[in-house]
Amino acid sequence: MHLLIIGYVWPEPNSSAAGSRMMQLLNCFHKNQWQISFASPAQQTEHMSDLSLLGITSDHIDLNDASFDEYIADKKPGIVIFDRFMMEEQFGWRVEKFSPDSLRVLNTEDLHSLRQARHLALKQNREFQLEDLYSDHGIREIAAIHRCDLTLMISETETQLLMDEFQIPETHLLHLPFMLDAPNDMSTLPTFEEREHFISIGNFRHAPNWDAVLQLKTEIWPKIRKRLPNTELHIYGAYPPPKATQLHNAKEGFLVKGWAEDAKAVMQNARICLAPLRFGAGIKGKLVEAMQMGTPSITTPIGSESMHGNLPWNGVVADNNDTFVDAAVSLYEDKRSWELMQQNGNRILEYRYQAAQWESVLTKRLIVQNQLKSSLRKKHFLGLMLRHHSLKSTQYMSQWIELKNKLTEK
Repeated sequence: MHLLIIGYVWPEPNSSAAGSRMMQLLNCFHKNQWQISFASPAQQTEHMSDLSLLGITSDHIDLNDASFDEYIADKKPGIVIFDRFMMEEQFGWRVEKFSPDSLRVLNTEDLHSLRQARHLALKQNREFQLEDLYSDHGIREIAAIHRCDLTLMISETETQLLMDEFQIPETHLLHLPFMLDAPNDMSTLPTFEEREHFISIGNFRHAPNWDAVLQLKTEIWPKIRKRLPNTELHIYGAYPPPKATQLHNAKEGFLVKGWAEDAKAVMQNARICLAPLRFGAGIKGKLVEAMQMGTPSITTPIGSESMHGNLPWNGVVADNNDTFVDAAVSLYEDKRSWELMQQNGNRILEYRYQAAQWESVLTKRLIVQNQLKSSLRKKHFLGLMLRHHSLKSTQYMSQWIELKNKLTEK
């Protein structure tokens, strides 16, 4: 099997959950000894993974440029995975035209339109409503999902939302959470007594993470610090802007550390992980990482969404700041409860995120979906209609931009 992934960015597993997720997918395909190519129009970065270690070829591709037509026609991959809907919009029509037999798969990471809609509702100081998804962004994303043969969904909540609200056929969706190694033996990790302080971690370029940092700075940490005056909050994350580093205040115990070379190492030395997420989507890599390192977490309903099923959380899910503060202080001082929450996290990992289970699910589904793609395409009339109309408009816009760029160069 030859598989091509068209990436929105190059994978950075130490910078974001999306980067970790992409590497999980690549490792799964590598184990199956599939031929893998990764192509992206993005600039390479200092934190990106060296894909050559997995025998993956890396190619730069240009937006709005016919050079991709020859590229995809030459490769003719059995499967093309668009990493996020913007890549499907840009390259989907070219794949369909020049490699029509390729299975077209969309990897969403999370529903971007849901995250944006929740953010808008928060800024307007009101509750989120389903109608908030009927935005230009939402229409574009849902259309891309309809156009693809299969969409990988990391969240059960979002998978159900797509079927109930937007008539995406179940045959075109695959719920696929993080695919992780077996949980750590908790006895090998630092104990309650060996840990100290609080931690918050997340890429600063991700709006929900930046909002959480501001919540900690202004609403939450001052109250925790007043009750636990000898504690510190260590804030880690890739790409901290000046507005973030300026929040650093040693006297307040609010320490903005920035990039963590080894995120798991700093996580396992903290006693509690704080994640006061007020909006977002998908499932949260930082909270999974906390479970892996035996670090109980205090978060919100948004933070824990679709992450633990019917299993008890590895800490406390708080729906307001006062409850959040009380839970953080109480759990920080209560060894017995702390160890119970640690065990809860290990159980969630064991029952919901085992790579051995999910890698098999993904591989088998891709093979079957590829075999049935012709009949499934014919049955999904809405997808056919959207490809006919939307891809034509996208094609002509792209070709117009390409021609304009050539005229500008002259």
